[in-house]
Amino acid sequence: MVAAGAAAPLLRKRVPLPKAASQTIAFGAPVALCIALPRSKARDVAAVGLQMWAYVAAYKSPHDDEQAQAERVLVRYPIVADSVLGLGALPTTRLQRAFARGAAGRTQWRGLDTALVWTHWSWFMVPHGTIAYLLFLHPERFPRAAALMYATFDVGASIYWFLPTAPPWYAAGASERDGAGATEVRRLMVEYGEDYWGDRWGSLYSLFGGNPLAAMPSLHFATSLMAALLLAEVGPIQGAVGFAYTGALGFSLVYLGEHYVVDLIAGAALAATIRRLAPFAAPAIAGAARGVAALEAIAHEGR
Repeated sequence: MVAAGAAAPLLRKRVPLPKAASQTIAFGAPVALCIALPRSKARDVAAVGLQMWAYVAAYKSPHDDEQAQAERVLVRYPIVADSVLGLGALPTTRLQRAFARGAAGRTQWRGLDTALVWTHWSWFMVPHGTIAYLLFLHPERFPRAAALMYATFDVGASIYWFLPTAPPWYAAGASERDGAGATEVRRLMVEYGEDYWGDRWGSLYSLFGGNPLAAMPSLHFATSLMAALLLAEVGPIQGAVGFAYTGALGFSLVYLGEHYVVDLIAGAALAATIRRLAPFAAPAIAGAARGVAALEAIAHEGR
C-alpha cells in the first residue's frame, strides 16, 4: 500500500483511473506506513513526506487538463471583492504604483522588493519547518500540530478542485487576451526571478509550480497563520516570530501580484475554521488512530 500510494501521483496521467481513486490510493500511503513500521521520529517524518506527496498531486491534478480548467476559471469575483476592499482600486495595484519602480522588463529592484520576494520564496520552509521544530523540540505537541497543519493543506487543495480562481497576475493576462482591458497588475516575483536566476529560472519555476489557478483560499497565508498559531502555543517569542512572518508574507503576496486580499481573508478563515473544529473532530480522529495502532500491533506481533 505504501508503494502503491507513493506511485499513484506519478502514474495519475498514465493509468486510466478516476482522479478520486488515485487520490485515495495516494493518501492511503501514510496510513499504511504507520502500520508497516513501528512509531519513531523517522516514521513521523516519512509519513509527513508521503502526506505532502499526496497533497502535491491533489494540488496539481486540476491542472492536468489545462483547457478544461481554463474554461471553468473564475476571474471576476475576487476583482470585485478586492475593488471594494481597496475603495475602488485593487490593493495590489495601489501597492505596485506606490512601491514598484520601472516597468515590466525594466524594473529597478530595491531592497524592499528583494526582501518581499524572498519572504514569498521562503514560505516553502515555514509550515514544515514549524512542524519539524515541534517534532524534535516539543514532541508532545507534534501529533495535534501535524493534524492541524496538514488538514489545512488538504482541505485547501480540495477547494481548488471545485473553485478554480484566477490570481491577480493571471486575471491581468486574461483581460489582455480577451480585450477587456488589463487590470494593471504585474507579477513581480516572476520578473525578479528571471533577473536573479537567469537561465535557471524556467526549471526552478516548473519545479515549484503546477497549478496557476490554485488561489482561493491562499494556502500560503493559511498555513503560515496556522504555523504562527502553533508557535504561539509554545511561547510568546515563538509566536511573535510566526506572526511577524505571516504579516510580512501577506503584504508580499498582495504586492507581488500573487494573491488578492480576499484570498488571504479566505486563507485566514480556513485556518481558523480548522482550528475551531478540531476539538469536535478529535474523538473520531482518536478512534481512527487507535484502529491504526491496533493494526500496527498485529503486524509486528512476535517481532
